[in-house]
Amino acid sequence: MTALNFLLLVLLALVGYAAWWQRACRLAVQARRERAIDELNHAHAEAQHAVTARMAAMLDSMIEGLIVIDARGRITLANRAAERMFAFSRMMVGGTLLEVIRHHEVAALANRVNAGEGVLEHEVRLESPTLRVLQISAVALRDAEQAPAGAVLVFHDVTRLRELEGLRQDFVANVSHELRTPLSLIKSAAETLIDGGKNDATALTRFLEIIDKNANRLTLLIDDLLLLAQLDSGRVDLRLEPVVLGEAVRDAFDDFVMKAATRGVTIVHEVPAGLVAQADPNRLRQVLANLIDNAIKYGATNGRVSVRGRKLADDRVELSVRDDGPGIPPEATARIFERFYRVDKARSREQGGTGLGLAIVKNVIQAHGGEVRVESAIGAGTEFFITLPAARK
Repeated sequence: MTALNFLLLVLLALVGYAAWWQRACRLAVQARRERAIDELNHAHAEAQHAVTARMAAMLDSMIEGLIVIDARGRITLANRAAERMFAFSRMMVGGTLLEVIRHHEVAALANRVNAGEGVLEHEVRLESPTLRVLQISAVALRDAEQAPAGAVLVFHDVTRLRELEGLRQDFVANVSHELRTPLSLIKSAAETLIDGGKNDATALTRFLEIIDKNANRLTLLIDDLLLLAQLDSGRVDLRLEPVVLGEAVRDAFDDFVMKAATRGVTIVHEVPAGLVAQADPNRLRQVLANLIDNAIKYGATNGRVSVRGRKLADDRVELSVRDDGPGIPPEATARIFERFYRVDKARSREQGGTGLGLAIVKNVIQAHGGEVRVESAIGAGTEFFITLPAARK
């Protein structure tokens, strides 16, 4: 082989190696680019998943229910609160609003918003799965061309708010009624005296007694209302100290000896010695007075009222006041501690009282950290129970 031929072979080999090296570099760069793209896509997917997870967690932590529908009225998103409100599963997302929640009023509202009515607010009542009142805020969605793209519905549960509004209205109505009755009697008696009744000594005495009796009734009502307002706001200062319950019951009995004798009622003390509660003695006496007074008033004529006590296992003590009267119907026991609630309205007003006694009992005992309950059956009498913390050793 000549030197020229050898040189040509070497040049050809170098050219081939250069081409191979260039191709190898190009493949390596392409592989690195593809790996980088894969890593970028993976990172983007993870970031998207994290954002979606955070958003889902945020939506599920909302108290309000949230449902998003598309332009066809199909649910695209719902949070856990909405599922609970309407008792549906997230697997049902994708169905129409009416198919999923089965509430025509809500579906009609969503259709109106979806059709272009903008922002709407409405209140609906749910009967199932539980009785609820929902306030709905609905907002229309628009795409880039401002065409209808669906709606967002937010559901606020206002059941408790409406219940409180109802209680407030009932309370105002009851207070108005309780105030009106004695005021009417006072006004009537005063007018009679002004019109000449004062010249008759017998009539004068009778009408002055009516005025005095109903003025006292108004005073009791106002005092009870003020006490309940203080208890509700937590402004009542309890002077807690060890109270020997047997002695407290005996003192309370002293106030009702004459009233019990008038109805032929025997009052029986069955509280064991050594039972001591941590309580405010004045407030406890008020609780006992309300319970014993009710037992005498609504128990059987010539009957028996007994007060018993015992120590419970969890550093609490219990007192109970029992009568042998007609008992309380089951539907009334759940409401007996409501303000102004009366099982027998006619008899209760005839017996006197403000209708707030048991509400005061409940609030005073709860302020002590205790509990109150009632057990009764028609024809078998009634027994009220109160628990209090045992005295600190």
